[in-house]
Amino acid sequence: MSQDLVEKKVTDEVLINLRKIIQMIDIHSRFLVRQVGLTGPQLTILQEVSKCGEISTGELAKAISLSQATVTGIIERLDKKGLITRNRSDRDRRKVMIGVTDKCLQILEKAPPPLQQSFVNAFHELQEWEQSMILSSLQRLVVMMDAKQLDAAPLLATGPVNSCEE
Repeated sequence: MSQDLVEKKVTDEVLINLRKIIQMIDIHSRFLVRQVGLTGPQLTILQEVSKCGEISTGELAKAISLSQATVTGIIERLDKKGLITRNRSDRDRRKVMIGVTDKCLQILEKAPPPLQQSFVNAFHELQEWEQSMILSSLQRLVVMMDAKQLDAAPLLATGPVNSCEE
């Protein structure tokens, strides 16, 4: 087999595997919406708020590595669905504290874990050298695809995290 054919085969395999990752993220995102009517970022926010009891928007944004503006937009949509509560802090009236409703807790009971949670669990089972190799390869792909300037959160979801469709 010629060197050109070998290189094409390897290149094709890389592209196929990238496509599989993209497809799996899309499939899981649609599954979440069908199962519980929530996007991945919405589910992540509700799980974090549920875990904390009550939390400010700023603290929530920091905890899940999203911008405060993005979290605020998602919170507004969750409020319209009746899944969260918003109350002024007793200690600092400037702060709005977010909590979950009973309706939210019922949804969270039946919600599957976000895709990134399954990934994180499997990733942590790898040896440190494997984790470093994967990280290095992904960082190289980001550079090769000229995507370094893109802002991204540690969420496996399709489309922009702060889209109006959430």
